[in-house]
Amino acid sequence: MKSIGPRSHRLKSLFHALLIGAGALVMACDGAQAQTPGQPFQSQQPSGQAVNGQTGNAQAAADPELRLDARVIPLGGALKSPEIWAAFKARFVTDQGRVVDTANGMISHSEGQGYGMLAAVAANDREGFERIWGWTRANLMVRDDKLIAWRWDPDKRPGVGDMNNATDGDILVAWALAEAGELWNNVAYRVEGRRIAVEVGRKTVLFKTRWGALLLPSIFGFGAEQRPDGPVVNVSYWVFPAFPRLYLVAPEIDWAGLSRSGMELLAKGRFGPAQLPTEWMSARSATLKPAEGFPQNFGYNAIRIPLYMAWAGLGDRADYAPFVKLWSPGGKGTGVVDARSGRAQGMNESGYASIAAVTLCAVNGTPASEDFLRPRANENYYPAILHLMSVIAMQMRYPNCLRGGGR
Repeated sequence: MKSIGPRSHRLKSLFHALLIGAGALVMACDGAQAQTPGQPFQSQQPSGQAVNGQTGNAQAAADPELRLDARVIPLGGALKSPEIWAAFKARFVTDQGRVVDTANGMISHSEGQGYGMLAAVAANDREGFERIWGWTRANLMVRDDKLIAWRWDPDKRPGVGDMNNATDGDILVAWALAEAGELWNNVAYRVEGRRIAVEVGRKTVLFKTRWGALLLPSIFGFGAEQRPDGPVVNVSYWVFPAFPRLYLVAPEIDWAGLSRSGMELLAKGRFGPAQLPTEWMSARSATLKPAEGFPQNFGYNAIRIPLYMAWAGLGDRADYAPFVKLWSPGGKGTGVVDARSGRAQGMNESGYASIAAVTLCAVNGTPASEDFLRPRANENYYPAILHLMSVIAMQMRYPNCLRGGGR
């Protein structure tokens, strides 16, 4: 869940959603596949599976100028610059394991906890992972199901005032648990990751729509039953690199179908002179439209879309074209872009530019700047975590863009 401040439109949509009163779901995953302790879940997913069913090599052959890395590879140990994680942890993770959003009243949310858990796995920091997961489990997993309450406020009691979930936060936490289970050979992490992933599939994915599988931003507030323009979607909730790894723990969910629908929404949801997706889009009809009641912007949510695409190795040159134009020399740079006018402003903290660096590297082979691997000492949580995720993605997939091969 994005935080308040400059991204308040997303916060308001979930603050105004009704509380969920559904009873507990009897989970098939409670009787998850019997496993011998220490043995991973078995998967039939082909290595290198891409959104179009091709392998990464076949996809590259179809576009000889684009060399995306679409291999299905583990996240564990992918971070080769542990000092960046150490700096982030010192500034934003409490001793109890709460990841603090410094720009928004020091709240915590499922998104931040999930990103923190992913970073700990990438840094092979089991103590840090267990601390963050322990706080998440104790304070945010308070619903009647296995989804995660999205927001915790240190100035309120109880800290959770809104029981709605944020689906991207659920996906991030489930992905981190799946990766942790594999890295540290821990069946408990895998089972917990499976429970969350299966619940995401059951409660937030609409599988039979004109767009294929659609991912709702939360369990309540965005569906056709709650909004006249629903379902409303946000493509930045499609955490593309998570889907092939979640297949390991929840193979019955059509994660590949979600990747396909996300890429189709991205291709069809382009607006204004910059041809960028707006944060919130109505998928009610055969033509995507900016959702009612939201600013028609490409901004703090949507900036993650090309990071997730490049991290997963998905797409072709046309899919990246609006982002490359925006961030290439002579473009508008990182900023909130008004879809109607094309004007850009804000997003001045340098962590946001890290996503541009990954995008230009993946598409054009552009080398990262000399300071790409340096910790961001004076930035708030959100640009700092996007920088950390960008470093992990580039070291994991595109180290040739880094001086010294990743350090």
